[in-house]
Amino acid sequence: MPRRRGRAVVVTELLVRGKFRTPVDPGEVGKDWRARGFSCDTFVDPPGREWNDFVHSTNELVTVLEGRLSLTIDGERFVAEAGDEVFIPKGAVHSVKNIHGGTTRWLYGYD
Repeated sequence: MPRRRGRAVVVTELLVRGKFRTPVDPGEVGKDWRARGFSCDTFVDPPGREWNDFVHSTNELVTVLEGRLSLTIDGERFVAEAGDEVFIPKGAVHSVKNIHGGTTRWLYGYD
């Protein structure tokens, strides 16, 4: 059952809808993530770009700046839009796909 955290809605322990205000300020996200011990970098993906079956030895955060991403984490699928934050636990098999009709810009960071 979703629950509210301020203006954001916690959908699962892996997905927080509306964690960041739109339009998303990358500086605000970076500041938030650094305070939580995460890096913050940008990916820009064309329509249909896929990153499949990755596994990392660190936790990862993802936030969409513009567009939409489909993320599959250990077999569970999520759709993330601008302002949403996704947590990918270390050791989880995960894939990311740009499902937006245009370019999707997104942030990722590791702890």
